[in-house]
Amino acid sequence: MANIKSAKKRISVIRVKTARNRRIKSRLKDTFKALDVAIATEDKDAAKQLLAKAEKKLMQAAAKGTIHKNAASRKVSRLTHRFNTVFAEKS
Repeated sequence: MANIKSAKKRISVIRVKTARNRRIKSRLKDTFKALDVAIATEDKDAAKQLLAKAEKKLMQAAAKGTIHKNAASRKVSRLTHRFNTVFAEKS
């Protein structure tokens, strides 16, 4: 356990940031799962809306520093590719 005042404050700050990061990552995972379900059921309108929402959430997470910006871009690219492969065949 920390004895120095600044170390105690750092522990508190880290606890708050960890909680925020967990909340953000959990919401991202929920969005990805919903998008996977929409793609699996071939609901193009819902999938398109969820893809836009997922992209927005990923970029917000990258801006906050929860995930790296390149990781966010990579995930957006992969989600978009998955969306396009499923719905390009149907057109």
